[in-house]
Amino acid sequence: MLYPLDIAVLSVIAFAQWRIGRLWLAQAPALGVHRTGARAVLWVYASVLAMALLLGFPRLAVPMGADHRFAAIAAAAHMWAITSTAAWFIYELVSRVGAWLAPRPPDPLRRRLLGVTGGALIASPLVALGYGALVGRTGFELRELDLPVPNLHPDLEGLRVLHLSDIHLSAFLSEDELARVIDAANTTRPHLAAITGDLISTRGDPLDACLRQLARLRAEAGLFAVMGNHEEYARAREYAATEGARLGIRFLRFATEALRFGGATLNLAGVDYEPIYRRPRYLAGAERLVLPGALNVLLSHNPDVFPAAARKGYDLTLSGHTHGGQVTVEILNQTLNPARFMTPYVYGLYQSEGRSIYVTRGIGTVGIPARIGAAPEIALLRLKRA
Repeated sequence: MLYPLDIAVLSVIAFAQWRIGRLWLAQAPALGVHRTGARAVLWVYASVLAMALLLGFPRLAVPMGADHRFAAIAAAAHMWAITSTAAWFIYELVSRVGAWLAPRPPDPLRRRLLGVTGGALIASPLVALGYGALVGRTGFELRELDLPVPNLHPDLEGLRVLHLSDIHLSAFLSEDELARVIDAANTTRPHLAAITGDLISTRGDPLDACLRQLARLRAEAGLFAVMGNHEEYARAREYAATEGARLGIRFLRFATEALRFGGATLNLAGVDYEPIYRRPRYLAGAERLVLPGALNVLLSHNPDVFPAAARKGYDLTLSGHTHGGQVTVEILNQTLNPARFMTPYVYGLYQSEGRSIYVTRGIGTVGIPARIGAAPEIALLRLKRA
């Protein structure tokens, strides 16, 4: 199944690739390529690109086992599609601006200057994506945040909650890199560790290695997790829950754990991933998991459930899923990223009528193995009385 965002992205890419194809056909004779040969090259290019892009959609891809060559092909196709699409839009913009600025008669110096500037702008998407893949992807950040909670019990004041999400241990995040994350997380000495889904990306990814590394986390009250959409795509939910329990990680699947801290109770509830098309029925029946008199905390991979969680009595929701946008651009004080088309809760702390949600940027990547403007994050939340 494709979601509207998937369809919109693919439509924009298809349009840009069609225009790039027209440019290729127009320039082919000047390059000594016969028009028939140019069309054949274009058809092969379009077919290969389309098939490679589809490999990157877990809802469509045929399971390919543990062979990461298919993941590399899909990632390369996504990176090329995105950079070439962005470059084409910049090319069109530069061409139109250049035509508007061009004097009559033409000024050779100005033409060269516009050419150099335009070339640099057209190349900028490739440079940015290269940086995001080589540097941003593994630039793990530790973020510590005081989280205000109204009427917080004194015995919960200063409670440290470690929040990890969207590990995506796969061809583009190694076990050694995840081990670095776990080592850094353990330095925070959390009372409680919460993992909000997407341990891997697809079937064949090293789920056992991911669980083994997560089990190294040290938290006084234990390690708790919920399922993300990629556990569903990989058909790994039952295995993750069983093997996780063996290693000391409890997956809360429409279940709760009442944790005592002195004279206070923190009621930790968890639900499996709920897709956006279920929005009218988000968290159906989850009000039964709320414990009166306790601090009720919900783990949900999808942050879009926050309004439903607040209505049902959850004081705090912890989520991931969005990767903070993964590729985020700020223009005129407005943050632009794909996640904004899915939910208003993209990254950080949101509050409504005394209820809160924290959405972490997570650790790994999907689609393209790059992060720009949304560094991978280890979140430590300290509860404070509001």
